[in-house]
Amino acid sequence: MLNTLRNPTFRHLFAAQLVALLGTGLATVALGLLAWQLAGDTAGAVLGTALAIKMVAYVTLAPVAAAIAERLPRRAFLVVLDLIRAVVIACLPFVTEVWQVYVLIFLLQAASAGFTPAFQAVIPDVLKDENDYTNALSLLRLTEDLEQLASPMLAALLLTMVSFPVLFAGTVLGFVASALLVVTARLPDRVRGEDSHLWTDVTKGIRIYTRTPRLRGLMVMEAAVAAAGAMVYVNTVVLVQARLGLGEEAVALAFAGFGAGSMLAAFMLPRILERRQDRPVMIGGAALMVAGVALVPLVASLVALIALWAVIGFGFSLTQTPIGRIINRSAREADRGAVFAAQFALSHACWLVTYPLAGWVGAGAGLSVAALGLAAIGAASLAAVLRLWPADDQTILAHDHPDLPQDHPHLAEHQTPHAHAVVIDELHRRWPKAA
Repeated sequence: MLNTLRNPTFRHLFAAQLVALLGTGLATVALGLLAWQLAGDTAGAVLGTALAIKMVAYVTLAPVAAAIAERLPRRAFLVVLDLIRAVVIACLPFVTEVWQVYVLIFLLQAASAGFTPAFQAVIPDVLKDENDYTNALSLLRLTEDLEQLASPMLAALLLTMVSFPVLFAGTVLGFVASALLVVTARLPDRVRGEDSHLWTDVTKGIRIYTRTPRLRGLMVMEAAVAAAGAMVYVNTVVLVQARLGLGEEAVALAFAGFGAGSMLAAFMLPRILERRQDRPVMIGGAALMVAGVALVPLVASLVALIALWAVIGFGFSLTQTPIGRIINRSAREADRGAVFAAQFALSHACWLVTYPLAGWVGAGAGLSVAALGLAAIGAASLAAVLRLWPADDQTILAHDHPDLPQDHPHLAEHQTPHAHAVVIDELHRRWPKAA
């Protein structure tokens, strides 16, 4: 897995992701404590609303940002967005009203909606070999898990010496360091597709995504992931401080349990994916998450909560890490950024529903009702995945092109009917049926 760090460009990008997420992990803990300070027992509802605003920014702006990114230099685009995020985070310690949190969260996530898909689309251009790319995905998954493990541990340590607003300063430093590392990386030039109108580029990723069977299944699977994840992200602070009656350090430890389970799965995944296809691994991970959330009403101690969060975290990593492999298999290099943006937007549309649901139902009807409701959503989503994502998911498909003239270059290269790796593009506007 560590061999991928021999690539200097990936090494710089990996380090940029590492420091940015280390800071983001501090902000995750600090934001929960800020919500508790401003709203008390209704902190879950505040967090649910704030995270729903985050999802609105992701869903609406990610495809637009991807279309704009195709027209701008990669490095400058990523660096500017990192610096914007640093400035917004620097404002959070000074808020005094809940609405101010909401405004700053929208601005922060508007920048992230552009940064994250653009960053994801660079990695397969840097690492062409699929095994290297799989190892890179696992390493990047580990950096994201630092938000749940190392960052909360560091937050717990810092909270013994300073008040929680100081944690936001660590996030600012993380984004600034990320920008500096991206500046020093030698990014490959972007492969340009056909010249087209901006709106065509905005909708291109969504069109590819919704016309590819495996991606349609992935989209529905994200509903199960979001149902389970929302319970963790929104209601951990309420579970720990209201139900269990524990303090701020225990909140950090609960998040660390989730991160530990996710990291364990990320370490194991390269070997697992050598022996198993992506589909059963991801379905198994999502099922593990849903089952874990269904057990939340039984939690009566911090140890039990940490253990359960670790199980859910393990399933989360099994489900999320292989996504890049599936997108890489399902799009041309020129379209990859648009499809990553579509994945980002469509998956977060699921979170847009489950975040406020977890917060509002938890605050109004109780955490046990919220957990069982979210588990039911996850179970229904998994049932739909089994129908939408074919078990025999073939990349190379036999098909023909009755709409193309006989002298078309594509038919000159491939006889009719013919078989090759199929992705949705100008020549394959619909997923072909076998010829």
